[in-house]
Amino acid sequence: MGLILASASPRRSDLLAQIGITPEKIIPADIDETPGKTELPLSYVKRMADEKAALVAQKYPNDVVLAADTIVMVGRRILGKPVNAKDAARMLKLLSGRRHSVCTAVCVMANQKARSRLVETVVQFKRLSEAEINGYLASGEWEGKAGAYAIQGRAEAFVKAINGNYSNIVGLPLMETAGLLENI
Repeated sequence: MGLILASASPRRSDLLAQIGITPEKIIPADIDETPGKTELPLSYVKRMADEKAALVAQKYPNDVVLAADTIVMVGRRILGKPVNAKDAARMLKLLSGRRHSVCTAVCVMANQKARSRLVETVVQFKRLSEAEINGYLASGEWEGKAGAYAIQGRAEAFVKAINGNYSNIVGLPLMETAGLLENI
């Protein structure tokens, strides 16, 4: 059984490498990531990871498939990947001076059995000035990032406090992922 990472995220590949795991294949799952109208954030992120794993596992039933999805949420609001700089600015202004949660669902499928974990980390941002927001937008680091920021980059200077798993904020909670893989 080989390991397939059902994600195009270079951050997830890098995080796995930190714990000595190199997937045999990287096969991103192309699914509709639109939240349901009444779907709660934690249900949504778990569904996304489960659907990504199931889609890839259908094509590769003899392999182990690892899928994950990460969201940033403020209350019940899901902050996905911004569509443009204006959207990213809106998200950063919403996060400024507030606590928010970063939630990652991890799903491992093997032998048509799925095992998953949901990890939530609370992050508090300092109050951001217009200059800080504009500087961050100019860096382009917000592109393709849930909540419009990458904690492993310049946005780490915005973080006042973290309660929980750091690697979860980057995109893959390593302790929980290693535990899921060890149980296979």
